[in-house]
Amino acid sequence: KVAGIAAREVAGVYALGGGGARALGAIRDAINATDLTQGVKVEVGETQAAADITIVVEYGAPIQEVADQVRGRVAGAINRLVGLEVVEVNVDVNDVHIPGDDNDDDANEKRVQ
Repeated sequence: KVAGIAAREVAGVYALGGGGARALGAIRDAINATDLTQGVKVEVGETQAAADITIVVEYGAPIQEVADQVRGRVAGAINRLVGLEVVEVNVDVNDVHIPGDDNDDDANEKRVQ
């Protein structure tokens, strides 16, 4: 949860997780049961942790900078709040969200009559 919250706080992150996880996450959000671990996998040892984060970046945001900020924010949060040394944070950019993509179905219906 710590890693998920930290990643969501970065400007330019639209969502966490891949396509299927985001679809399920939208249903959870609709019933106010947001999954803070969606798109996050953390391996925890006795003194170290490693995290894999899957994100969707907003169109126009510099992808490399967003990924670097997610990496830093997640590592810092885990180290500060949990007290574990973070040996790696892998950020996978799964998609780019383009504003208006969510309304494409309406546009297609208008074109075909």
